[in-house]
Amino acid sequence: MSTTKLQYSNSVYQTAAKKISLLSKTFPAFSFYSKFLAIIFRASQKAKRGKYDNFAWCKSSFAVLRSLEKKGVSFEISGINFIEQLEEPCVIIGNHMSMLETVVLPIIIQPIRDVTFIVKQPLLDYPVFKHVMRSRDPIAVTRTNPRQDLKTVMEGGIDRLSRGISIIVFPQTTRTRQFDPSHFSSIGVKLAQKANAPIVPLVLKTDAWGNGKRLKDFGKIDPAKKVYFAFGEPMRVKRRGNEEHQAIIDFIQKKLQEWGE
Repeated sequence: MSTTKLQYSNSVYQTAAKKISLLSKTFPAFSFYSKFLAIIFRASQKAKRGKYDNFAWCKSSFAVLRSLEKKGVSFEISGINFIEQLEEPCVIIGNHMSMLETVVLPIIIQPIRDVTFIVKQPLLDYPVFKHVMRSRDPIAVTRTNPRQDLKTVMEGGIDRLSRGISIIVFPQTTRTRQFDPSHFSSIGVKLAQKANAPIVPLVLKTDAWGNGKRLKDFGKIDPAKKVYFAFGEPMRVKRRGNEEHQAIIDFIQKKLQEWGE
């Protein structure tokens, strides 16, 4: 486990007020992405040498979060106690809005318990970033062959959960600001049911890091938009999992409404 941890008060992390430089205020995207690319490049070099461990992952993730805060982006992270109180690995199921959650969630969860992602196969072939992702032992799906993806998630998920590794699942077909329950699959619930693992719902609002038009991962950085992460109370799958799937959707919709979406 990493010694780099966010400081919570009553299970809530809030970005502290800080002075923002004129460059960051004027050109937040330029100043952030120059720093972000440097962080990813260093991480990739370590990963290629087989030295990108859990501590290094947390350190990179923490550096990205701090860099965003230095550009004026504020964070609120709540419900971390639900992760801390679990005595076994879990399946974390949430909505997917931007690249931000992929690079920031490690510093939120990994210092508490080992974790990995279910990711799209192209991420493992992404220039530079692929070395970082591959080092994290993710479960890769195609999103073009649902039957094969289900088999991959079941087999890979049960294997990792049995080794004490929690799994983050974004069951949407694509990341988007607008949450559409009809595009929110139950694959995470199926995995939790099969592995007899608890589910922790997750809702996030991360559109401060926009999706780009040409390069989706490099959109507008908007410090006026606050970043939110909220974890919900763990649940166990009963019967076929329909009630739990709906409970996750309800949790996400309720929180997004509270946050002004």
